[in-house]
Amino acid sequence: MSQFKIGDIIEGEVTGIQNYGVFVNLSEREQGLVHISECKHGYMGDLSDFVKVGDKVKVVIIDIDEYSHKISLSIRALDKLNIPPYPKRNRRRKKRKTPDIGFETIKNQMPIWIAKALKSIDHNEFNTKVEV
Repeated sequence: MSQFKIGDIIEGEVTGIQNYGVFVNLSEREQGLVHISECKHGYMGDLSDFVKVGDKVKVVIIDIDEYSHKISLSIRALDKLNIPPYPKRNRRRKKRKTPDIGFETIKNQMPIWIAKALKSIDHNEFNTKVEV
């Protein structure tokens, strides 16, 4: 059984580096793995540039497999992100100047168009000769 529990923050020594993660010695009998995705926020290139064998690192236990007793660790969970604790305030967008089109313009222009149409109909009735 492990003497550690999930959420414990421990300082351990790096004992090995693989392309998928870093092995950290937690005690004389136990070691855990920091997966490459748990090393730091963002893209992680080469792990040997991040840590060296023998380095002391502070890790947090994020999982303990109950059957195999493998311990999963994280370094990035301890890194503070530079983000505010509140959601971003939405800024009002500037209202875009749109051309005078739409239903309001049609509503305003409709009486003028109707008056012109009636005037042209009245004008055409008197100018045309009807043959009987």
